[in-house]
Amino acid sequence: MFVKKLVKASKSGLVNKIFLKQMDSFLYKEIVQNDDHNLNEVQNKKFRFISSMLHMAMKNVRKGYVSSYAIERLSEVLVENSFFKDKNEFKEKREEFIKENGFFPPSFVTLSPTQHCNLKCTGCYANSDSKTTPTLPFEIVNRICQEVHDLYGSRFITISGGEPFLYKSDNHTLVDIFRKYNDMFFLVYTNGTLINKEMAATLAELGNVTPAISVEGFAKETDERRGQGIHNKILEAFKNLREAGVPFGISVTATSKNVDTLLSEKFYEYYFEEQGATYMWEFQFLPIGRGKKTFDLVVSPENRLKLYNMWVTQISQKKHCIADFWNSGVLTCGCIAYGGNRGYIYIDWNGNIMPCVFVPYYINNVIDLYNNGKNLVDALKTDMMKRGRKWQDDYGLNNHKTAENWLTPCSFRDHFDNFMKNIITSDAKAENPEAQQILFDMEYYEQMSKYDNEIEELTKPVWQNEYVKHN
Repeated sequence: MFVKKLVKASKSGLVNKIFLKQMDSFLYKEIVQNDDHNLNEVQNKKFRFISSMLHMAMKNVRKGYVSSYAIERLSEVLVENSFFKDKNEFKEKREEFIKENGFFPPSFVTLSPTQHCNLKCTGCYANSDSKTTPTLPFEIVNRICQEVHDLYGSRFITISGGEPFLYKSDNHTLVDIFRKYNDMFFLVYTNGTLINKEMAATLAELGNVTPAISVEGFAKETDERRGQGIHNKILEAFKNLREAGVPFGISVTATSKNVDTLLSEKFYEYYFEEQGATYMWEFQFLPIGRGKKTFDLVVSPENRLKLYNMWVTQISQKKHCIADFWNSGVLTCGCIAYGGNRGYIYIDWNGNIMPCVFVPYYINNVIDLYNNGKNLVDALKTDMMKRGRKWQDDYGLNNHKTAENWLTPCSFRDHFDNFMKNIITSDAKAENPEAQQILFDMEYYEQMSKYDNEIEELTKPVWQNEYVKHN
């Protein structure tokens, strides 16, 4: 019912307040009233988030920024498969996976097929500064997508980088992947500079891809980190996508340098109302590496709490669809790494398989697995992955109503001491030299632990008063 009404409204132009009120009523009943497994306010936040996504998408349909075809494809490929179909191949494969392995398969993977990038952004975790940077062969990328589709039973893949639109192998680009797996939906993190009119038209034709374009704030903050004139190129990408009817979002890394901007209403009005973004993903800067300068970029615990309050305001009052991968932990019932909690795993340009983009340690390499007759299911069976999933269970998944504190959801950023003592294993390899160094750096350990204690002290009362007591 939900999907059919959504598509019908987008095609007919009947996107009005009555329709949205009906959809909100339906969603509230399904998400909040019909759920007795979770804390009520956790479910209420989920409703607010999904409602804000609906409102922003329909607002951009009204403005002519998103085509009815895009809404139809989004509904068919992602919404219907993920939330509303009861009897289909998608569900059957996931049930088969659970029966064989004893745990849920990941709901998606994040794949960085190339480290190559056309920008040199300050502090980039990918360090993408050379044309000789690693790129996964197309046959490997294709097999990963096939196994996510067939073995995990998933219909969603996140593409990161490097710059994904620079990927090329054996005369193939990612467009070939998008076209081949047309019953899957792809979220692509991109700097946006390569989205010209031709690329926007291709994405519109495909209908199963949405770009999340990286910004640091307004023009000043973005150009300072990404290069002079980059913000203007991003605005051109926005224009091309709006004209083609492709839904797009923005991706923002919160740091001590731009946190004041992210605490300003003007930022959200500019990107959502003026530029036509449908959603926003926010990441808190994670310090990997030694030295005072690295930690100077971290958002303070006090400002992180302010960002949480801003997030609540935006999804509840402004209907701006935003998810902060730390402050919005209630949306996912905590950490979604390790392939657990119906979450994900991360595969980088070398084929290394990590629990999360922000947990830079791995046991397996996907190319080695394939050469040894194994597959992506085997990547979930290492001790580090199992320990991570056990921590998720103990922290709240085994009983949602007695969860510890999903405002500090990250096993690495928010619980570093536990990560070092109970999750990472002796056979884990670091993704890069910086990640290797911090394993034995007592100063890093102390700084991370100090932050974790402070953020717990600030957020625990909010968790208790806003979520636990109101159940």
